[in-house]
Amino acid sequence: MAGEGSGTVPGDGAGPPAPERVLFPPTFSVSEIKNKQRRHFMFLRWKQQQRKEKLALKKKRRKEREALGDKAPPKAIPKTIENQRVYDETTVDPNDEEVAFDEATDEFAPYFNRQTVPKILITTSDRPRGRTVRFCEQLATVIPNSHVYYRRGLALKRIIPQCIARDFTDLIVINEDRKIPNGLVLSHLPDGPTAHFRMSSVRLRKEIKRKGKEPTEHVPEVILNNFTTRLGHSIGRMFAALFPHNPQFIGRQVATFHNQRDYIFFRFHRYIFKSEKKVGIQELGPRFTLKLRSLQKGTFDSKFGEYEWIHKTSSVTQ
Repeated sequence: MAGEGSGTVPGDGAGPPAPERVLFPPTFSVSEIKNKQRRHFMFLRWKQQQRKEKLALKKKRRKEREALGDKAPPKAIPKTIENQRVYDETTVDPNDEEVAFDEATDEFAPYFNRQTVPKILITTSDRPRGRTVRFCEQLATVIPNSHVYYRRGLALKRIIPQCIARDFTDLIVINEDRKIPNGLVLSHLPDGPTAHFRMSSVRLRKEIKRKGKEPTEHVPEVILNNFTTRLGHSIGRMFAALFPHNPQFIGRQVATFHNQRDYIFFRFHRYIFKSEKKVGIQELGPRFTLKLRSLQKGTFDSKFGEYEWIHKTSSVTQ
């Protein structure tokens, strides 16, 4: 049977080729295969077929849009977790008069009015290990006018009065668990507030691929992205108050705090203008992710502190 499976119509050697044989039926389920090795092999083939079909559909749509030209319909906006979120009622307009009044009279007003120069103390939990020590040292190169102090049995309640006496404006405490940094406490001095964060995904400079050279001593620019709620305004102003209000653009360094799905992603980059439309960036590090656990009025007080906001877990108590 020489003609069987040749892909042409019998009796017509110049006919069109037969359509490609479908590997898997519409009701195909990999989980029905009992043999483990066979199941894994068929799953890889199924994924490969899915990628080919997706690429073919993408090429087809692109050709149709090119053929229609200006008459092509607008591209559909893909659905993401971020744009499908329920609207948050606490989102505020930056031009709101009440918000403007609150910002003009809060604890950070002297900084934004350029009456106060930030001076930061970075400390750790009791007797930190190597990774936490290196992280604090690298964080001090990101935040100008910051000083590192490694605690050895000294309580925070004793450190805070000393910081105020030495004109420190903020206190950062890096906590660790099993030799890994896992928490950050940011306290604005002398009157608060104090924010407690859970820290994850910490990457030091040597762990970042294609990283740039060591950061310079120039004051970086600060980008606060998506801090749109009332709580977000407070947290964003706390981060902004860590950096001097006069960035040195000649250094081309940017510290970015990006808020997405209630997680705060920190990145530190250096940029260069390749042309009028293209910009190249290099990540300098370190990088980390923060999750707000609580916002407390005043300075750090674990027993009698008054909390403005506390993260509530999804568990329901009986």
